[in-house]
Amino acid sequence: MDFNNEALESLKADPTASPIHRSLNFYYGNVDQDAAMDAFYAQFVRPGDLVFDIGSHVGDRIGSFRRLGARVTAVEPQPLCIRAIREIYAGDEDVISIEAVCGAHEGAAKFYVNSLNPTVSTASAEFIKAADGAGGWQDQVWDAEMDVPVVTFDGLIKTYGTPAFAKIDVEGFEASVLAGLSHPLPALSFEFTTIERAVAQRCLDRVTELGFGLFNVSMGESMSLEFDEWVSSKTMAAHILALPHEANSGDIYCLSSPAAAA
Repeated sequence: MDFNNEALESLKADPTASPIHRSLNFYYGNVDQDAAMDAFYAQFVRPGDLVFDIGSHVGDRIGSFRRLGARVTAVEPQPLCIRAIREIYAGDEDVISIEAVCGAHEGAAKFYVNSLNPTVSTASAEFIKAADGAGGWQDQVWDAEMDVPVVTFDGLIKTYGTPAFAKIDVEGFEASVLAGLSHPLPALSFEFTTIERAVAQRCLDRVTELGFGLFNVSMGESMSLEFDEWVSSKTMAAHILALPHEANSGDIYCLSSPAAAA
């Protein structure tokens, strides 16, 4: 199932949704981009699978997972973003949206909003400190705060089942998400940035503890894996440390076994 284009266009025309207009225009409506995304995620997602989209933003990955025939549980704390998800995927019973942060413990957390660039809003105060004065981040301002509920990865699994794949993209809060996971699963990805390489290392340590043993990386929105062969955690850690600052961000993909991706 694809998204509701009428709802998408309505959101794009709505002045109250202006903070996410740039994201809606960038992530939706590009046929070539959608095809590349679908081909990429088909390595990890099969029809009938359950996928967790943790840090959904405006839900473009949900669209890809649904086109691949997967059911999606999406977690996103920002009211405008969760509104977009619920309107764009209204009527799709295989998309469940949860307005919350995913973290180490259930409860509540402070969430820091970047009103001009909501895609980098975050629950991590350390992420904001790391961005302060860093090259390429000079214009980023987190100008508002809000209290948001926190769910855990384990709690999501208890309620919705174990996913075949989970995408974690939460602007520096990835290690906290993984701290709330104790169940093995076939595959997941987590975002990293070059301003917080230590967070990537903590994530690698945690997923290794959970039984993941094969790793690869995709830079930015390239929708391609950097390594022809999957590598060890040690090799991946060295690769991330050696990246130039300008590489900025990417996603590390983790498999529990070679059979997790075809």
